[in-house]
Amino acid sequence: MAFRDILLAVLVAAIWGFNFVVIKEGLDAFPPLLFSGLRFLFAAFPAVFFLRRGSLGWSTLLKVGLVLGVVKYALLYLGVKAGVPAGLSSLVLQSQVIFTTVLSAYLLKDSPSPWQRVGMGVALLGMVLIATTRQGDVSGLGLALVIAAAVAWSFANILIKKASVDTFKLMVWMSVVPPLPLFVLSFLFEDGQTEALSRLMTVKGAGAVLYTGLLATILAFGIWGHLMRKYSPNVVAPFSLLVPLFGMACSSLVLAERLSPVAMGAALLVFAGLVLIVLGRRPLRLASPASVPVIKG
Repeated sequence: MAFRDILLAVLVAAIWGFNFVVIKEGLDAFPPLLFSGLRFLFAAFPAVFFLRRGSLGWSTLLKVGLVLGVVKYALLYLGVKAGVPAGLSSLVLQSQVIFTTVLSAYLLKDSPSPWQRVGMGVALLGMVLIATTRQGDVSGLGLALVIAAAVAWSFANILIKKASVDTFKLMVWMSVVPPLPLFVLSFLFEDGQTEALSRLMTVKGAGAVLYTGLLATILAFGIWGHLMRKYSPNVVAPFSLLVPLFGMACSSLVLAERLSPVAMGAALLVFAGLVLIVLGRRPLRLASPASVPVIKG
């Protein structure tokens, strides 16, 4: 892998990792469902006018848009708002790799290797420790919502795998789907939308929406898609393991979030498990592109 492309892969991981800090800050300006809808509104427009849909079917776009765009992000934003620190949410959300591996085994007949099974056990142990030894500022409800978001993400991963389409093009066009359902849900269950929309004129409000919509979605997925087309997914996918590292480091530096020694040990267990799951086939055989779980922000 060329050094320039290595830097690009690290840059994408940094953008996705810092995205959790931006989400945490953005939730001070916008209600969760409204914020999520605004993210996809700015991700979809005007990008769809410059990128042709091509062979992407509306059935695929609707399925992925609803599961990934509406369910996953609504649950994530609600979980962070409920009281899950940004750094911890960046790690817990990656449990989607565990769920994706399990679903792949049952739905795609892609059985995990022994190393991946060990990784799943290690990561699950870390998740249990996080849930049972969480600090007072970590909401149990919020943690459950972030894990539910990871489950929704795993189902979306299966839909994307079965569709076998250009991921960047899919992300741009599926972003057309979530805004309307999310805005309707916000209207039904949230308050203060008018005041919140006025914050789009502030640096914090506009920055949060533009970062999550343009940088974390359009730019980052554009670079990632370019690298995936240029190199084997086995070469590119491991860089996504940097996402929770950047997420936890940025939240510590910017938001002054701290984990207890026990929580830090649990986080290391989760990360070690993710490493084994993502790279677990390599000690046995070269993984096929479809068998590599994807970690993003």
